[in-house]
Amino acid sequence: MAPNMTQHRPGTAIALKLAAVFLFMVMAALIKAASDAVPAGQAVFFRSLFAMPIIMLWLWQQGHLHDGLKVNNLFGHVWRGLFGTMAMGLTFAGLALLPLPEVTAIGYATPMFTVLFAALFLGERVRLFRLSAVALGLIGVMIVVAPRLSVGAGGYNQTATLGALAVLAASILRAMVQIHVRRLVQTDSTSAIVFYFSLTAVCLSLLTLPLGLIFPMKGLSWTAPGIVPLALIICAGLIGGVAQIMVTSSYRFGTASMLAPFDYSSMIFASVIGWLVFSEVPTPAILLGAALVIAGGVLIIWRERQLGLDRTKSKGKGPPSVTPG
Repeated sequence: MAPNMTQHRPGTAIALKLAAVFLFMVMAALIKAASDAVPAGQAVFFRSLFAMPIIMLWLWQQGHLHDGLKVNNLFGHVWRGLFGTMAMGLTFAGLALLPLPEVTAIGYATPMFTVLFAALFLGERVRLFRLSAVALGLIGVMIVVAPRLSVGAGGYNQTATLGALAVLAASILRAMVQIHVRRLVQTDSTSAIVFYFSLTAVCLSLLTLPLGLIFPMKGLSWTAPGIVPLALIICAGLIGGVAQIMVTSSYRFGTASMLAPFDYSSMIFASVIGWLVFSEVPTPAILLGAALVIAGGVLIIWRERQLGLDRTKSKGKGPPSVTPG
């Protein structure tokens, strides 16, 4: 297998990351547009199925189609696939019930939960600075979610509440995915992680077909979509595959700490697409909450970068001191 060469080309890395984030937002918009005709489980199936040819072609071109798909931690892939598929399904369900910018803002909770889970399950030391950043971010999430959980002048909207809870649950599950990926990268290649997630998502989402037959209800039962909804979810799968490749490739040209803040450009793309396609305008609560979550996330990213630099400097100088954070 050819070595996975990396280069320091920050301009290329940032361009690839921004393009990937934009394509993921386009994918989400396509799923949302088809949500009236295609339930979440079926959307996950098509999104994952049609992403696989793109991923396979990329792996073949990279020379990773054989050696790069070897599995050393089978159960790690199973858990990563289970949590990731559930997160995708809940996000798609939320897209059918909430505006695109609101789904995006709630999704920013993932880094906050990741820090907490890393402390709980990986034994990572988390101190006041990062805990404060997590608290700031979670306050922002609650500002976004709170209107969906209360009875206001307009009355209690059960549909929107379910959507907000679904996206929040997806954020928690994606944080669990990050924990499992941190473990998987120690034993398995990135190629294997990307490929087997798509394969697992196809298999798990297919299980929602008989579930919909047992419990026939809107949003669960698979349908025979018309030409337009079918084209939308097929395009979503293809675009999702391309976006996955682009975001993976971006890390060949730049560091994770440099690229992480550009994830938050998704709010700009979501707001523009939501306004142009769905006539959705972010509320002040969404904008304020998103700003706080982004601030917390950027602080976490900055602190992770500082801790990484400290660890690098400590190499060759004996055991490192207790890491603040």
